[in-house]
Amino acid sequence: MTQDQAKQIFEKILTGSSADALRISINDGKTSNVRFARNTVTTSGTAQDTSISITATFGKRTGSYSVNQFDEKTLTEAVKKAEELARLAPEDPEYMPPLEPQTYLPIHAQSPDTEKFSPDSRASIAKECVGMAGEKSLVAAGFVEQGKNFAMIGNNKGLFAARDSTNISYSVTARTKDGTGSGWAGGGHTDVTKLESSSISKRAIEKGIASMNPGEVSPGKYTVILEAEAVSNLLGTFGFRMDARSADEGRSYFSEKGGANKLGMQVFPEFVNLTSDPADPDAPGAPWGEDGMPTRKTAWIENGVVKNLRYSRFWAQKQGKEPVPAPANLILRGGNASLEDLISSTEKGILVTRFWYIRDVDPMSMLMTGLTRDGTFWIENGKIVRPVKNFRFNESPVAMLKNIQLMSKPVRIQNGPFANLIPALKVKEFTFSSLSDAV
Repeated sequence: MTQDQAKQIFEKILTGSSADALRISINDGKTSNVRFARNTVTTSGTAQDTSISITATFGKRTGSYSVNQFDEKTLTEAVKKAEELARLAPEDPEYMPPLEPQTYLPIHAQSPDTEKFSPDSRASIAKECVGMAGEKSLVAAGFVEQGKNFAMIGNNKGLFAARDSTNISYSVTARTKDGTGSGWAGGGHTDVTKLESSSISKRAIEKGIASMNPGEVSPGKYTVILEAEAVSNLLGTFGFRMDARSADEGRSYFSEKGGANKLGMQVFPEFVNLTSDPADPDAPGAPWGEDGMPTRKTAWIENGVVKNLRYSRFWAQKQGKEPVPAPANLILRGGNASLEDLISSTEKGILVTRFWYIRDVDPMSMLMTGLTRDGTFWIENGKIVRPVKNFRFNESPVAMLKNIQLMSKPVRIQNGPFANLIPALKVKEFTFSSLSDAV
């Protein structure tokens, strides 16, 4: 869908509504993929979907209705349904009126090379990996997905914005035939020319070979080298947990006694800096968030101090603050070390490739639990000396940030349709609670 087409649909819906407020969003996405497993391609396909969501409001009563067709009859019926639902709905005590026209950051998140990436090109990534795995007697499974998305928002108060974006991602797991070793690697980018698929395949295969026949290390607290993927696994929802309302209501780590929060407090070491920037060329984010609020470059933690918390429009009004939108991405400023430097500086410790099956344990401390996976290794005298069995961990990203000893340069980590810039970390006193026989 083009912006002109979306504008025509938008105007058609507006003229057919009698609601006090009307909000319209359109999402048009096309994704193409190839999947391989057991060293052979298993599926290949393309999916395309367009959805239109119409939200009508009378007073403080709101109703929403969605369709995926945009002929005149369907759109007229959709507006009618949204208005009927609004009249039936109870009043929303936290209702906020629609935003007037906003100014959004110019964000470059589209690549013609990614859009034109062909089925043969996707298959060539799989073919190369399968060949490399076969030469090393490993079994590879992976997924290559490219996508193009168009998004639009608008309302009857003059707000209108649209954006195009592209993305490609690739991940692969390489396992030994005896099932004792497994390696993983992955990556993604807006621009396919910056996706280093050969390096991703090679890393997964090397880890698969190196992780064969792991030994046991007793659970406990260890110095760990967390690769950037593992750090991102723990920080994935951190930005959304930096929420003023949950803090003010005493429901989060950022709460203080008496209904206060940790804004302005030195919580982390001075070298910890966490920001978001939707216009960052290496990890572009969406130009708008909830209600159409413009996203912006935001310092969340600056030199260890909590500088910002997310304020929804309702909570900002209630507290007499300015609204602060949720982060469009997460950027953890790193250091100048390499992953190899982190390893070589460690007398005894554990290298973690990534985590999986992560679940919350305690929101007040942000304690999480989960498992290591696809490459866990024992480090001694600055060298990786042997693979070890996987662990269950019980740890908080708060403790992780407080216990950083060394950081690498940040790299792009794909997180679904979004991306973060995250360094690998050397962290002391990381808690492993038990062993796991899973590979």
